[in-house]
Amino acid sequence: MKTLTGAQIITEVLKEEGVDTVFGYPGGVVIDVFDELYKTDIKHILVRHEQAAAHAADGYARAKGSVGVCLVTSGPGATNTVSGIASAYLDSIPIVVMTGQVPTPLIGNDAFQEVDIVGITRPCTKHNYLVKSTDDLARVLKEAFHVARSGRPGPVLVDLPKDVSQGKTKYKPLPEIRMPAYNPTYKPNMKQLQKAIELIKGSERPVIFSGGGVILSKASRELTQFARKLNMPVTASLMGLGGFPGTDPLWLGMPGMHGTYRANMSIGACDLLIGIGVRFDDRVTGKLDTFAPHAKIIHVDIDPTSISKNVPVAVPIVADCKMALRALNRLLTEKKVKFTKKSRKPWLQRIETWKETTPLRYEQKDDVIKPQYVIEKLYELTKGKAIITTEVGQNQMWAAQYYHFERPNCFITSGGLGCMGFGFPAAVGAQVACPDKVVVDVAGDGSIQMNIQELATVVQYQLPVKVVILNNRYLGMVRQWQQLFYERRYAATDLECAPDFARVAEAYGALGLKATKPSEVEAVLKQGLESPGPAFMDFWVAREECVYPMVPAGAAITDMLLA
Repeated sequence: MKTLTGAQIITEVLKEEGVDTVFGYPGGVVIDVFDELYKTDIKHILVRHEQAAAHAADGYARAKGSVGVCLVTSGPGATNTVSGIASAYLDSIPIVVMTGQVPTPLIGNDAFQEVDIVGITRPCTKHNYLVKSTDDLARVLKEAFHVARSGRPGPVLVDLPKDVSQGKTKYKPLPEIRMPAYNPTYKPNMKQLQKAIELIKGSERPVIFSGGGVILSKASRELTQFARKLNMPVTASLMGLGGFPGTDPLWLGMPGMHGTYRANMSIGACDLLIGIGVRFDDRVTGKLDTFAPHAKIIHVDIDPTSISKNVPVAVPIVADCKMALRALNRLLTEKKVKFTKKSRKPWLQRIETWKETTPLRYEQKDDVIKPQYVIEKLYELTKGKAIITTEVGQNQMWAAQYYHFERPNCFITSGGLGCMGFGFPAAVGAQVACPDKVVVDVAGDGSIQMNIQELATVVQYQLPVKVVILNNRYLGMVRQWQQLFYERRYAATDLECAPDFARVAEAYGALGLKATKPSEVEAVLKQGLESPGPAFMDFWVAREECVYPMVPAGAAITDMLLA
């Protein structure tokens, strides 16, 4: 055993947990921790706003499939992370957020830059801690990583008073953490799996609905085997995109408010719906009593509170998605359950008719750039191999619709919270996690301005992040609602007064490009993608283009507005 300060213990635990990168912003109460980080091989990425630190840790976690870490100071430093924490919480992303706090004797005395960040974040963290003694620090940090990555993943916050970071105690590496009161269920119940197999055997019009849980549990291969073995069509939530190959003949596209016609109609007509790692949130279900009205539902999820929370379930299976799918695949083989294309022909033909008669579509003319065209060209030029992050709004939906994701961990977006300003710092995290990959943030001109200061971060660390701005000079998604439901009263959504994004990028030292004509789109994309450093590509797109299909609020998902 050796005597270490709290700050030294923090860096020791980070190394034990395999942390190679911390995103953060310094301040007085965490200066000792930053000083110790400086002495290690752990890379520190200095963001320009604490919200960006949380989003970058989120993007890093999703791209790498591990826990992301950020470190900020007390008071406003801590509160600035809350949007990023809430986004990670709703999307079940494992991050550990370390916040500075005033010394323990001053807590509750309204000291300078004191906030109750534990109280503030209690509703939007999986768990949080206020460390009151240096003796507890190593255990708390080890628990934080364990809780963040296990079961249903999520953000964990650790609040670090300055006297805890400066205090000294004897330290030795801790064994594997065991928490008797916290035991997530990983293995599926075999009786429930048998019930699921019987429903599968009796179904004629089944659909698999996969979500972010498939990606988080690294179950993409098992899902693909399961679907192909049964010739069962697959749809996926926004968070689940990439969990099943987007060019597979069984792929239906995304369902829900801006889902494909064939995905929504398939859910409306199916007799069996197998939900795997999904929450059945309102953006997918639409009017609840009309969702999958003819179907029995099998629901696999590691979080028992998610099952039957929104929709009634015939067969609940509380388990890790990967373990459940492996067991189902094994049972299907043992029981020789198999559905050929011929046996599925009536159902698959019906789906193909929906696909052929009502596909995703737009019309690209010579006079104005359509945003869908930009995404299709981006997909073509990157060969579908880029990591795509997005901001929130129309840009997010067009990226989900027109970029076809073949692999997991390649689509990174704020799904549950819908946090504008997410995509650019998330791209920073993804690029740090995957330095050899092309990372592209698909942005709107509204969202990009919420964390545009991270241009300094990508330039400082020479991160070749590419940003594709679909610039319609509006807050596009809200404007779309105003167009369709509020008689075109564009209240507080006109962004006509906006910066020249190409020149802003250049001012920071990045490459700035602009396209105002369809004929310029491909050349600008090529130049930006092939540039060795960060690049902003500003595409002036049709101002009043809408995202279709669209399900109006409160309607059934089969009741779509079509282009």
